[in-house]
Amino acid sequence: MELLLATAVGVLTAAGIFLILRRRTFPVILGLSLLTYAVNTFLFATGRLAINAPAVLNKYEDVAYTDPLPQALVLTAIVISFGMTAVIVMIALSAYLSSDDDRIDMTAQDDAGDDA
Repeated sequence: MELLLATAVGVLTAAGIFLILRRRTFPVILGLSLLTYAVNTFLFATGRLAINAPAVLNKYEDVAYTDPLPQALVLTAIVISFGMTAVIVMIALSAYLSSDDDRIDMTAQDDAGDDA
């Protein structure tokens, strides 16, 4: 189970970094989303993987439990990543509407045209 989870985090991270390095804005947004999924999966795995274990302590029995702190961290990270993705989408949309292109690179010809 740990090998599967580590592989999933690695694949999500690699795909996210690959997409962030693209020249268009939409793949950059997708890459950022994949990176946030990788971080959320990593944070969730820090609470130790326990199958059929409750998320809280039981004061009447001595049973194994799952740590609730990583679950709270993942929930907070999901909310933050949703807000961050919404802001980035709005910035990318405004950049596309102002320049009629979604490329994020600049050439020397574009710089010379801005000076004139």
